Amino acid sequence: MSENVPQPTETQPTEIRPTGTQQAGTQPPRPPSVHARALITWLAIFPLVTLGFYVLEPFAGGWNPVLRAFVLSIVVVPLAAYLVVPQLLRGYLSLRGRWAGGPRL
Repeated sequence: MSENVPQPTETQPTEIRPTGTQQAGTQPPRPPSVHARALITWLAIFPLVTLGFYVLEPFAGGWNPVLRAFVLSIVVVPLAAYLVVPQLLRGYLSLRGRWAGGPRL
């Protein structure tokens, strides 16, 4: 141990500072309930799957249904997970903040 580094003592408390965008005296926003997340996920998945079926039909109509579902899931899952669901969650949190009179995200 170095003698030049002051060690916290009872007379010298350590200071806890907020991290990231959190400011002193504010609470981080509550995450959406499991029910809200389920609805948001369904709102993302259903249109993507429906559109995917129509797009795949012309060239994959004769494929085995399992193969069709596999190919569709390769496209739909990343689109939903990385693009659509985060945008819907951001919109949901923004609306929830407006309804509660809290800060907008």
